[in-house]
Amino acid sequence: MRLPRTLLGLLAGTALGVSGALMQALTRNPLADPGLLGINAGASAAIATAVGLFGLGTIGGWIWFAMLGAAAVTALGYAVGGGRRATPERLALAGAALNAVLFSYVSGMMLVDAASLDRLRFWTVGSLAAAEFATVRTIAPFVAAGLLAALAGARALNALALGDDAARALGARPALVRAGTITAVTLLCGAATAACGPIVFVGLLVPHLVRRLTGPDLRWLLPACALYAPVLLLGADVAGRVLGRPGELQVGLVTAVLGGPLFLRLVARR
Repeated sequence: MRLPRTLLGLLAGTALGVSGALMQALTRNPLADPGLLGINAGASAAIATAVGLFGLGTIGGWIWFAMLGAAAVTALGYAVGGGRRATPERLALAGAALNAVLFSYVSGMMLVDAASLDRLRFWTVGSLAAAEFATVRTIAPFVAAGLLAALAGARALNALALGDDAARALGARPALVRAGTITAVTLLCGAATAACGPIVFVGLLVPHLVRRLTGPDLRWLLPACALYAPVLLLGADVAGRVLGRPGELQVGLVTAVLGGPLFLRLVARR
């Protein structure tokens, strides 16, 4: 009975941890996270639209809307944040603005449509409770494709950290590297959000913890994030079930409690 929940936690944790590391490398922003930059909110808004306007109620229908929403908000947030001239501050502000607008939209869809409220009220918190084998089978190809794309571009993304000119001198193509990274983030975040809802702070917390073990080289950092992020997510899920007996605390609430203090500490340090 618990196997689908565990498998979903492994897939979602891998997706969130790797996408967080990719976002931090791409934007050169230590505060970057799919949740903080609005990517999860974009997928959530698209799924709310799928439920409220089109009546879709299965993961097979949600996944494509989630991909579209994640891709649109990734591109929009990067453009609003300044594109190639983006700074950590501008990206954080752009993500905060997009988060506010999109989650207000999701809340509005839930309030005006009782059916949407019933389907989305637990999903919007972030949970593994509704895990099924069908959900695992649906998102596994997207997570695998996103992970392969991330690992294949790790060396080029390392070069991009030195600047566009240095990256070209090392044989990388900056525009292609950015496009590939955004594609990988979209696949990973869209799949995880469609299956579990918008779980925040995993993509922020894990890369910072793992970087102390592996250093900044993405060829080592990304596999380590793929290993340790599921440990964090499943640990938070178990903690929520233990602390919330006889019910349970949703895993999204537990990760928010863990990640919030770290985020404040990072802001205070920088």
